[in-house]
Amino acid sequence: MDRPTIAILLWLVVVNQAMGGQILYRTTDARGHVFFTDDPARGGEPVELAPISVVPALPASSTATRAASSDTDGDAPSRTYDVFTIAAPDDDTTLPTGFAGNVRVRLELRPALREGHGLRLLLDGDIVRPAAREPVIELVNLVRGEHRLQAELLDERGRVLRRTPEVTLHVQRASVNLPQNPNRPASRGQDDR
Repeated sequence: MDRPTIAILLWLVVVNQAMGGQILYRTTDARGHVFFTDDPARGGEPVELAPISVVPALPASSTATRAASSDTDGDAPSRTYDVFTIAAPDDDTTLPTGFAGNVRVRLELRPALREGHGLRLLLDGDIVRPAAREPVIELVNLVRGEHRLQAELLDERGRVLRRTPEVTLHVQRASVNLPQNPNRPASRGQDDR
């Protein structure tokens, strides 16, 4: 059945229940369209309707109380945000010498950051930037070697709601001991001088 037919059928079920359980009749025309009616004179086969199940709604006050308490209990982060991760750079990324230790860290967060919540970035366990709302953080002039990046999601009181998994970043930098860039060997004309 198509959606309009289902909608009409459901509407007729509700009307039937409201009218005290009258019988409905199903008729199909020459083009295959299905019609429902309560008029037995139009013909058609009787349709038996199951009783409608009614589930009472929760009072509004208990719903609001439960929603307010879910933001403060221990596992609220899993219900508040579906995704919180470092989207770039990828884990085990190497920044070549030409990047001069500069990298843009992009956080992915779904749904959007709630009012009062903040994001901060840790580099090797130390806070790089205090809590802010921007999901992109520029890191400049990182020293050579291996670094660990991790982001934290903070609530309005500064408490950590969630942490991303750590991302390892390898930084290559030019050295005074090796001034020649190993990624860009000198041309022959310079070697022949």
